[in-house]
Amino acid sequence: MRSLTLSQKPVRLALAGALGLSVVAGGAAIADAATGTIRTSGATLTVRSGPGTGYQAVTTIAKGTRVDIRCQTYGTTVKGTYGTSNIWDKIGTGRYVSDAYVYTGRDGFVAPRCGGSTPAPTGAIKDDYPYRGATSGVDPWNFYKGQCTSFAAWRVRHNRGVAFSNSYKGQHWGNAEHWDNAARAAGIPVYKSPRVGDIAVRSSGTWGHVAYVAKVNSDGSFMVEEYNHVRSDTYSYRRATKGTGSEQFSDFIRFT
Repeated sequence: MRSLTLSQKPVRLALAGALGLSVVAGGAAIADAATGTIRTSGATLTVRSGPGTGYQAVTTIAKGTRVDIRCQTYGTTVKGTYGTSNIWDKIGTGRYVSDAYVYTGRDGFVAPRCGGSTPAPTGAIKDDYPYRGATSGVDPWNFYKGQCTSFAAWRVRHNRGVAFSNSYKGQHWGNAEHWDNAARAAGIPVYKSPRVGDIAVRSSGTWGHVAYVAKVNSDGSFMVEEYNHVRSDTYSYRRATKGTGSEQFSDFIRFT
Protein backbone atom coordinates (compact mmCIF):
# COMPACT_ATOMS: atom_id res chain seq x y z
CA MET A 1 0.00 0.00 0.00
CA ARG A 2 1.54 3.28 -1.10
CA SER A 3 2.55 5.90 1.41
CA LEU A 4 4.26 9.27 1.56
CA THR A 5 7.92 9.94 1.15
CA LEU A 6 9.60 12.16 3.72
CA SER A 7 9.65 15.08 1.32
CA GLN A 8 5.88 14.77 0.73
CA LYS A 9 4.83 14.55 4.36
CA PRO A 10 3.20 17.46 6.13
CA VAL A 11 5.35 18.59 9.03
CA ARG A 12 2.76 17.87 11.73
CA LEU A 13 -0.88 17.12 12.35
CA ALA A 14 -2.95 19.60 10.39
CA LEU A 15 -4.98 20.72 13.39
CA ALA A 16 -1.98 21.34 15.59
CA GLY A 17 -0.24 23.26 12.83
CA ALA A 18 -3.28 25.38 12.19
CA LEU A 19 -3.53 26.29 15.86
CA GLY A 20 0.18 27.00 16.19
CA LEU A 21 0.51 24.47 19.01
CA SER A 22 3.78 23.08 20.27
CA VAL A 23 4.29 19.35 19.74
CA VAL A 24 6.12 16.68 21.68
CA ALA A 25 7.35 13.59 19.81
CA GLY A 26 5.02 10.59 19.98
CA GLY A 27 7.71 8.42 21.49
CA ALA A 28 8.36 10.63 24.50
CA ALA A 29 8.09 8.98 27.88
CA ILE A 30 4.89 9.47 29.84
CA ALA A 31 5.51 11.48 32.99
CA ASP A 32 4.17 10.69 36.46
CA ALA A 33 1.54 13.37 35.95
CA ALA A 34 0.66 15.93 33.33
CA THR A 35 -1.12 19.21 32.77
CA GLY A 36 -3.45 20.35 30.05
CA THR A 37 -5.57 23.28 28.95
CA ILE A 38 -9.32 23.08 28.32
CA ARG A 39 -10.09 24.02 24.72
CA THR A 40 -13.76 23.91 23.76
CA SER A 41 -15.98 25.79 21.34
CA GLY A 42 -18.29 26.77 24.19
CA ALA A 43 -17.63 28.80 27.32
CA THR A 44 -17.38 25.75 29.57
CA LEU A 45 -16.80 21.99 29.49
CA THR A 46 -18.87 19.51 31.49
CA VAL A 47 -16.98 17.56 34.15
CA ARG A 48 -18.32 14.05 34.79
CA SER A 49 -18.14 11.72 37.78
CA GLY A 50 -16.65 8.97 35.63
CA PRO A 51 -14.97 8.44 32.23
CA GLY A 52 -17.97 8.75 29.96
CA THR A 53 -20.91 10.83 28.85
CA GLY A 54 -23.25 8.50 30.72
CA TYR A 55 -21.81 9.52 34.07
CA GLN A 56 -23.35 12.27 36.17
CA ALA A 57 -22.35 15.86 35.38
CA VAL A 58 -20.78 17.20 38.58
CA THR A 59 -19.64 20.67 37.50
CA THR A 60 -18.32 22.66 34.57
CA ILE A 61 -14.90 24.09 33.88
CA ALA A 62 -14.16 27.25 31.95
CA LYS A 63 -12.51 27.31 28.55
CA GLY A 64 -8.81 28.12 28.88
CA THR A 65 -8.48 26.63 32.38
CA ARG A 66 -5.25 24.77 33.04
CA VAL A 67 -5.84 21.42 34.76
CA ASP A 68 -3.69 18.78 36.43
CA ILE A 69 -4.19 15.34 34.89
CA ARG A 70 -3.75 12.76 37.64
CA CYS A 71 -4.23 9.76 35.35
CA GLN A 72 -6.01 8.71 32.16
CA THR A 73 -8.32 5.88 31.19
CA TYR A 74 -10.58 4.70 28.37
CA GLY A 75 -14.24 5.61 28.25
CA THR A 76 -16.92 6.93 25.91
CA THR A 77 -15.67 7.97 22.47
CA VAL A 78 -16.10 11.73 22.05
CA LYS A 79 -15.57 14.03 19.07
CA GLY A 80 -14.09 17.31 20.27
CA THR A 81 -11.64 20.08 19.55
CA TYR A 82 -8.76 17.65 18.98
CA GLY A 83 -10.58 15.04 16.92
CA THR A 84 -12.20 11.83 18.13
CA SER A 85 -10.87 10.15 21.28
CA ASN A 86 -11.92 7.51 23.81
CA ILE A 87 -9.37 8.70 26.37
CA TRP A 88 -10.62 10.50 29.51
CA ASP A 89 -8.53 12.59 31.90
CA LYS A 90 -9.03 12.37 35.66
CA ILE A 91 -8.57 15.89 37.04
CA GLY A 92 -9.71 15.24 40.58
CA THR A 93 -11.61 12.80 42.78
CA GLY A 94 -14.70 11.82 40.83
CA ARG A 95 -13.89 14.43 38.16
CA TYR A 96 -13.26 13.41 34.53
CA VAL A 97 -13.13 15.29 31.23
CA SER A 98 -12.78 14.00 27.69
CA ASP A 99 -9.23 14.28 26.38
CA ALA A 100 -10.71 15.37 23.05
CA TYR A 101 -11.12 18.82 24.64
CA VAL A 102 -7.78 19.03 26.46
CA TYR A 103 -4.59 20.36 24.89
CA THR A 104 -1.59 18.50 26.33
CA GLY A 105 1.01 18.98 23.60
CA ARG A 106 0.78 15.46 22.19
CA ASP A 107 -1.71 12.79 21.18
CA GLY A 108 -2.52 9.68 23.20
CA PHE A 109 -1.62 9.05 26.83
CA VAL A 110 0.45 11.67 28.65
CA ALA A 111 -0.17 10.51 32.24
CA PRO A 112 -0.28 7.13 33.99
CA ARG A 113 -3.27 4.84 33.46
CA CYS A 114 -5.85 5.14 36.21
CA GLY A 115 -5.85 2.16 38.56
CA GLY A 116 -8.38 -0.47 37.56
CA SER A 117 -9.04 1.20 34.23
CA THR A 118 -10.56 -0.76 31.40
CA PRO A 119 -8.01 -2.04 28.84
CA ALA A 120 -7.99 -0.54 25.39
CA PRO A 121 -10.75 -1.97 23.21
CA THR A 122 -9.00 -4.36 20.84
CA GLY A 123 -11.70 -6.17 18.88
CA ALA A 124 -13.90 -3.45 17.43
CA ILE A 125 -14.81 -5.39 14.26
CA LYS A 126 -16.60 -2.48 12.65
CA ASP A 127 -15.78 0.22 10.17
CA ASP A 128 -15.32 3.24 12.42
CA TYR A 129 -12.46 4.62 10.32
CA PRO A 130 -13.00 8.41 10.19
CA TYR A 131 -12.04 8.68 6.48
CA ARG A 132 -14.18 5.88 5.06
CA GLY A 133 -15.20 6.76 1.54
CA ALA A 134 -12.05 8.82 0.93
CA THR A 135 -10.00 7.87 -2.11
CA SER A 136 -7.40 10.62 -1.96
CA GLY A 137 -5.73 13.06 0.40
CA VAL A 138 -3.53 12.62 3.44
CA ASP A 139 -4.74 11.79 6.94
CA PRO A 140 -3.46 13.62 10.05
CA TRP A 141 -0.92 10.83 10.61
CA ASN A 142 0.67 11.37 7.18
CA PHE A 143 -0.63 8.31 5.35
CA TYR A 144 -2.86 8.28 2.27
CA LYS A 145 -6.55 8.07 3.18
CA GLY A 146 -8.28 4.83 2.22
CA GLN A 147 -5.06 2.84 2.24
CA CYS A 148 -4.27 -0.07 4.55
CA THR A 149 -1.56 1.96 6.30
CA SER A 150 -3.95 4.78 7.18
CA PHE A 151 -6.51 2.38 8.63
CA ALA A 152 -3.87 0.43 10.58
CA ALA A 153 -2.50 3.71 11.97
CA TRP A 154 -6.03 4.67 13.03
CA ARG A 155 -6.46 1.34 14.84
CA VAL A 156 -3.13 1.77 16.66
CA ARG A 157 -4.12 5.26 17.79
CA HIS A 158 -7.79 4.63 18.54
CA ASN A 159 -7.66 1.08 19.96
CA ARG A 160 -4.19 0.96 21.47
CA GLY A 161 -3.93 4.55 22.69
CA VAL A 162 -0.57 5.04 20.95
CA ALA A 163 0.25 8.39 19.29
CA PHE A 164 1.33 6.65 16.09
CA SER A 165 2.25 8.49 12.89
CA ASN A 166 4.40 8.03 9.78
CA SER A 167 7.37 9.31 11.80
CA TYR A 168 6.66 7.47 15.05
CA LYS A 169 9.76 7.04 17.23
CA GLY A 170 11.98 8.65 14.60
CA GLN A 171 11.23 6.10 11.88
CA HIS A 172 9.74 6.60 8.43
CA TRP A 173 7.13 3.83 8.32
CA GLY A 174 6.17 4.42 4.72
CA ASN A 175 4.61 1.59 2.73
CA ALA A 176 3.22 -1.48 4.47
CA GLU A 177 6.13 -3.66 3.36
CA HIS A 178 8.47 -1.56 5.56
CA TRP A 179 6.45 -1.62 8.78
CA ASP A 180 8.06 -4.69 10.37
CA ASN A 181 11.58 -3.31 9.86
CA ALA A 182 10.54 0.15 11.06
CA ALA A 183 9.09 -1.44 14.19
CA ARG A 184 12.30 -3.33 14.91
CA ALA A 185 14.35 -0.17 14.40
CA ALA A 186 12.04 1.66 16.82
CA GLY A 187 12.41 -1.05 19.46
CA ILE A 188 8.82 -2.28 19.08
CA PRO A 189 8.51 -6.08 19.33
CA VAL A 190 7.65 -8.05 16.21
CA TYR A 191 6.36 -11.61 16.61
CA LYS A 192 5.70 -14.56 14.33
CA SER A 193 2.36 -15.38 15.95
CA PRO A 194 -0.56 -12.95 16.37
CA ARG A 195 -2.34 -11.59 19.41
CA VAL A 196 -5.46 -9.45 19.43
CA GLY A 197 -4.41 -5.83 18.94
CA ASP A 198 -1.34 -6.63 16.81
CA ILE A 199 -0.72 -5.14 13.39
CA ALA A 200 -0.29 -7.98 10.90
CA VAL A 201 2.29 -7.36 8.15
CA ARG A 202 2.75 -8.90 4.71
CA SER A 203 5.99 -7.70 3.12
CA SER A 204 5.49 -9.36 -0.27
CA GLY A 205 3.91 -7.61 -3.24
CA THR A 206 4.43 -4.15 -4.66
CA TRP A 207 3.45 -2.24 -1.53
CA GLY A 208 2.97 -4.98 1.05
CA HIS A 209 -0.09 -4.96 3.30
CA VAL A 210 -0.97 -4.30 6.95
CA ALA A 211 -4.12 -5.16 8.90
CA TYR A 212 -5.42 -5.15 12.47
CA VAL A 213 -5.77 -8.46 14.33
CA ALA A 214 -9.28 -8.40 15.85
CA LYS A 215 -9.58 -12.05 16.91
CA VAL A 216 -7.36 -15.14 17.17
CA ASN A 217 -9.00 -18.52 16.52
CA SER A 218 -8.24 -21.79 18.28
CA ASP A 219 -6.93 -23.36 15.06
CA GLY A 220 -4.19 -20.70 14.75
CA SER A 221 -5.99 -18.63 12.14
CA PHE A 222 -7.07 -15.09 12.96
CA MET A 223 -9.54 -12.44 11.91
CA VAL A 224 -8.26 -9.14 10.55
CA GLU A 225 -9.76 -5.75 9.86
CA GLU A 226 -8.27 -3.92 6.91
CA TYR A 227 -8.68 -1.37 4.16
CA ASN A 228 -7.84 -1.54 0.45
CA HIS A 229 -7.44 -5.30 0.11
CA VAL A 230 -10.67 -7.07 -0.82
CA ARG A 231 -11.90 -3.86 -2.49
CA SER A 232 -10.08 -0.62 -3.26
CA ASP A 233 -10.26 2.04 -0.53
CA THR A 234 -12.86 0.08 1.45
CA TYR A 235 -13.15 -1.86 4.69
CA SER A 236 -13.13 -5.65 4.98
CA TYR A 237 -13.05 -8.24 7.73
CA ARG A 238 -11.75 -11.74 6.99
CA ARG A 239 -10.04 -14.89 8.24
CA ALA A 240 -6.29 -15.04 7.61
CA THR A 241 -3.39 -17.38 8.33
CA LYS A 242 0.36 -17.13 8.86
CA GLY A 243 2.56 -17.36 5.79
CA THR A 244 3.99 -15.42 2.87
CA GLY A 245 1.13 -15.73 0.38
CA SER A 246 -0.87 -12.81 -0.95
CA GLU A 247 -3.69 -13.52 1.55
CA GLN A 248 -1.37 -14.27 4.49
CA PHE A 249 0.75 -12.40 7.05
CA SER A 250 4.24 -13.27 8.26
CA ASP A 251 4.94 -10.73 11.05
CA PHE A 252 2.95 -9.14 13.86
CA ILE A 253 3.82 -5.78 15.42
CA ARG A 254 2.82 -5.46 19.08
CA PHE A 255 2.28 -1.84 20.11
CA THR A 256 1.97 -1.35 23.87
